[in-house]
Amino acid sequence: MQTIKGPGIFLAQFIGDEAPFNSLDSICAWAAGLGYKAVQIPTTDDRFIDLHKAAESKTYADEIKGTVQRHGLEISELSTHIQGQLVAVHPVYDDLFDGFAPEAYRKNPKERTKWAISQLHDAAKASENLGLNAHATFSGSLLWPLVYPWPQRPAGIVEEGFKELAARWLPILDSFDKAGVDLCYETHPSEDLHDGITFEMFLEKVGNHPRANLLYDPSHFILQGLKYLDFIDIYHERIKMFHVKDAEFNPTGKQGVYGGYQNWIDRAGRFRSLGDGQVDFKSIFSKLSQYDYKGWAVLEWECALKDAQVGAAEGAVFIKEHIIPVTSKVFDDFASSGTDASFNKSFLGLS
Repeated sequence: MQTIKGPGIFLAQFIGDEAPFNSLDSICAWAAGLGYKAVQIPTTDDRFIDLHKAAESKTYADEIKGTVQRHGLEISELSTHIQGQLVAVHPVYDDLFDGFAPEAYRKNPKERTKWAISQLHDAAKASENLGLNAHATFSGSLLWPLVYPWPQRPAGIVEEGFKELAARWLPILDSFDKAGVDLCYETHPSEDLHDGITFEMFLEKVGNHPRANLLYDPSHFILQGLKYLDFIDIYHERIKMFHVKDAEFNPTGKQGVYGGYQNWIDRAGRFRSLGDGQVDFKSIFSKLSQYDYKGWAVLEWECALKDAQVGAAEGAVFIKEHIIPVTSKVFDDFASSGTDASFNKSFLGLS
């Protein structure tokens, strides 16, 4: 077994225009001061990393890594959640998701998709140049408007949607394989890959590609009513990343999973700071340790109530306290009878 690495922090929710959140150097100093050991870096803000340049230049990648290491930190992974979302967008969402793309690709879905795909190829090479072994992303979605079947889904449309999704992602997966990096899909509502079944449907379409893996985030399973501990038992061989994020689901006589179009603070299901929600993190850390999870435990802070900086400070301590230093020996070794193979055969009557 191997002790889980951490605590790490995903920087996306903290980036802003004021110090210390407006540059890689200053945000790393802030994170290190809170006790974090690694940062997970989003790739849509050139103030923190120029993804294309990191893919093209090992020297530049080394400079990025050096900036992080000056503060006693590591890069846990890069993230292309935004670009991954744009790999596959149903037309009903085109205008809404245009804001995720550079202006040059807006109002042009085909070119926007090409740009997003090129970003993922860059992410594979940039991860390799940075010496990383895993990468975070979303799958995008062609089928989400059909998640609740009314009117009845047209025959064959789900099959067609997953066939196209796989066709777009398979060359990207091959790039990640060439780079020696696992591509980890965060199974998330609004994505075509949002639970175990949809991940399996995708996996079948990409030929069980060895680089098609999972970013495990239990908060999204709380909100779906999915058994998030069983998910680890089923998919632990594919879980290569871990977002430590809390959530709660408190249905009432007025609303449930769908939230009644309410803001986050008024929904039955909402994200919370670590320790304030319903996720059983003791069991999660135990299971991941049992299955020899080799990656980082990374805080993704999202909360409808608590201040972000308070949540970040508390999160470092919370993760540190939940990491289990795994044992190097069996606890009852002291009572070993010191038998050998010859004795075992004799005892079983096989000699």
